[in-house]
Amino acid sequence: MNTHSWMEEDDQQQIEVLALRIAKEEYDLIGLQEVNQLVASPLAHVDSYFQPTTKQQAIHKDNFLFCLTERLKELGCYYYWSWTYNHIGYDIYHEGVGLLSKTPIEATSLLISATSDPIDYHTRRVLIGETVVNNQRLIVISGHFSWWQTNGKSFAYEWGTLEKALLERDDALIIMGDFNNDARKKSEGYDLVLESSLGLQDAFALAENKHGENTVEESIDGWDKNTAKLRIDYVFTSKKFGIKKYCIVFNGENEHTISDHYGIEVAMD
Repeated sequence: MNTHSWMEEDDQQQIEVLALRIAKEEYDLIGLQEVNQLVASPLAHVDSYFQPTTKQQAIHKDNFLFCLTERLKELGCYYYWSWTYNHIGYDIYHEGVGLLSKTPIEATSLLISATSDPIDYHTRRVLIGETVVNNQRLIVISGHFSWWQTNGKSFAYEWGTLEKALLERDDALIIMGDFNNDARKKSEGYDLVLESSLGLQDAFALAENKHGENTVEESIDGWDKNTAKLRIDYVFTSKKFGIKKYCIVFNGENEHTISDHYGIEVAMD
């Protein structure tokens, strides 16, 4: 889920609702986007559950993922977690993406954009976590991608960079995040992902049981003129996975709405 963290009306409720759901469901893997911390806030003291990348950006006390994992510990729920920094958001935040896992993560931050300037919102990194779940070695990725544009330096460039980095790997893949590309738009980002050499499948399309579909239903940041229901957040996996369930959460019906995006739950084997 794109958490839109620290920009909702009740950010403490956001953490509480999310933490209670995680503690209840005990997900194996979680990918979050727009995981923010104030640029000027104090540093946090992290423990061994934090899995740093090389050249790790410092974690601040108000890092949304740090606050979430601290609340989870109070609930008796412990997750390994990682976070990487993308760019300055809304002039005041370090905006990034995060991963949580029940098992230890070997975390890598990969620059996928053409620019690395943190002041430029086009700067994008994905967080790549290598882990083992149920004796299966996995590569799991959380990403927040740019919109589809025809200048060659937006989504297509970012996806091409990630694809190239993963082509030499034969581990099972789970790629989740905010792709900023509508599934109904032909010959754009959604089709590019499914036609890639990575051999991916869309969890929604293959799920045996489906509860909901769309992740955005109104005008939001980056989609200011939107009036349609959109599916722009995805879980893509290697085809060796059987997809049992796809479920929309945090949509006001299945848990409180806590972000401008809904969340996705996927059960697979």
